Amino acid sequence: MRRDAFLKSFLALAAAGTLPSVARASAALKMMIPANPGGGWDTTGRALGKALQDAGVAASVSFDNKGGAAGALGLSQFLNASKGDPNALMVMGAVMIGGLIGSKSPLSLAQATPLARLISEYNVFVLPAASPWKTMQDVVEQLKKDPGSVKWGGGSRGSTEHIAAAMIAQAAGVDPAKINYVAFRGGGEAVAAILGGNVSVGGSGFSEFQQYIEAGKMRAVGITAPERIKGIDVPTLKELGIPVEIGNWRGVYGAPGITAEQRKALVEMITKATQHKSWLEALEKNGWTPALLTGDAFAQFVERDTAQLRETMTRAGMIGS
Repeated sequence: MRRDAFLKSFLALAAAGTLPSVARASAALKMMIPANPGGGWDTTGRALGKALQDAGVAASVSFDNKGGAAGALGLSQFLNASKGDPNALMVMGAVMIGGLIGSKSPLSLAQATPLARLISEYNVFVLPAASPWKTMQDVVEQLKKDPGSVKWGGGSRGSTEHIAAAMIAQAAGVDPAKINYVAFRGGGEAVAAILGGNVSVGGSGFSEFQQYIEAGKMRAVGITAPERIKGIDVPTLKELGIPVEIGNWRGVYGAPGITAEQRKALVEMITKATQHKSWLEALEKNGWTPALLTGDAFAQFVERDTAQLRETMTRAGMIGS
């Protein structure tokens, strides 16, 4: 087809509203980030928003941070305020699932529309630079002597770092119910507490601690991965003789009540954004592992992961059987 004929056809389709969904950039996407600024969900959401715009599938993306209760406060607002809105997105992940399970919340992700899993990563545990402990073995020995004296800091209760701390205690023969865990509403708060020495051990994704580790302000002592992660010079807990492995992942949901066609359009937009240079650069910068899984396959993954997290939390003594 000649270029002028193609343009005429393109314009005619646009006027009729029948362009392929990815070709129609949304005027304004709205992204709920159910956490305070500075954490993993915030970083992921803003990186995705930038990639959506850079890929040309969204004209603009606005962000709404609503932290608290492992994302439940943001989820509640999203479910109530975004019904049927095809331009509404919400960042979420394993932390939200764990939080909903741990709190026995009446809220359910089943009320929203699963779109895509984006990335996976593992939790890194760090010590403040001035800590008298130098290794994870030092932390475990102190945990055995006096569980309450080890103050763990991380995301909301039920987060993967909270679950990992309970699993470490259990592996050390310590009652997980005795761990002293301090939950923060966002990564920025957790970082400030670690740097200020207000917690003994901090846990989160490597990207949230990277600049402080590299600056010598934090000491990384263990990661929850099954094997060493390329580019991250931190021993696995398994290497250290602690049989604990747990992964984290982040994804995105659409609003309740959108149509199948609207869901398909959002999935196409997200897929295109994750192929853009902007997103690929964010993956490298933050040490994220790409883990794109979309539509029904993602919904099925969430069901399986929910069951697995419930089982893990039950074994770790975090919830009743």
